[in-house]
Amino acid sequence: MSIKIIKNGVLDTIQDPGRTGYRHLGINPGGVMDPLSAAIANALVGNSSREAVIEIHFPALSLLLQQDCMLAIAGADFSATLNGQPIPLMQPVIAAAGSKLQFGRLNTGARGYIAFREQLGIPLWLGSCSTHIKAQLGGWQGKALQKGDTIPFRYSFRYNSILPGNQPFTVLPWRTAPPVVDDTIAVLPGPEYDWMEEPAKKAFEQQVFTISTVADRMGFQLTEPIPFSAERQLLSSGTSFGTVQLLPGGKLIILMADHQVSGGYPRVAQVASGAQPALAQKQPGSKIKFRFCTMEYAEDLLLKQEQYVAVLQTACRYKLEPVINRT
Repeated sequence: MSIKIIKNGVLDTIQDPGRTGYRHLGINPGGVMDPLSAAIANALVGNSSREAVIEIHFPALSLLLQQDCMLAIAGADFSATLNGQPIPLMQPVIAAAGSKLQFGRLNTGARGYIAFREQLGIPLWLGSCSTHIKAQLGGWQGKALQKGDTIPFRYSFRYNSILPGNQPFTVLPWRTAPPVVDDTIAVLPGPEYDWMEEPAKKAFEQQVFTISTVADRMGFQLTEPIPFSAERQLLSSGTSFGTVQLLPGGKLIILMADHQVSGGYPRVAQVASGAQPALAQKQPGSKIKFRFCTMEYAEDLLLKQEQYVAVLQTACRYKLEPVINRT
């Protein structure tokens, strides 16, 4: 059985942590914008962090669940409902076949993640299920999800004892909350950081920046420029998720999950991996401030998130064991 898209979202795709090892071919890793929220959603239903999820933006898609299934939603709060009744974030829910999952209002955040215990039946491309929209490969037919798309599940489970009679859904009695994340964006100096003069360095560290409307899975452009004159030329050099590029006019772009694999603008900073989840949940118009950190701090920030997910996975698998029977 499967799920069916009954209403388009603005840009909803199948994603996982992404594909590595193909930058030399011009193929970026891609993957989820907020890896922490995606991992939490997967952990809540007993999946590994590498399992494919649906990444949603608002206005989001609507789904018809064509079999009984267990799902969890993490990340942004888009007021999720099943058959018109609210369901919580960060808590597993078992829904009966025929239920409609919808999202009615943007409350907080920018990207939500839907994970299913039954696991989405998505073929791998270069070792990943993530959608590469430019190449039109990966994910579901290489594109954003559209009305009428029907995505199969890999497995089915029996939930008779938990979902009796005509009850449309039941919320399982455990939940979590993500670890507290510092709202300032921790960064490390980039390879061309010293190309900036002192006024530019001071502005980069002290300025509160605004994410412009030019913000998507490729990158976030910031509205406020810093004082910079491009007197030196940079050959095209490698970039990654979180690279902060400085344009000739002094404006900054933060590269995100669908970034190009190389670029010719100075790389003045690199967002720490552990700060990327907080950044990914920013909407256009949001204010951000950079804060330089040490490599030790950046490593510790990421390690704490990984430890949190590992503990959550263990706890949820223990809770889920008595309630799941695979068919």
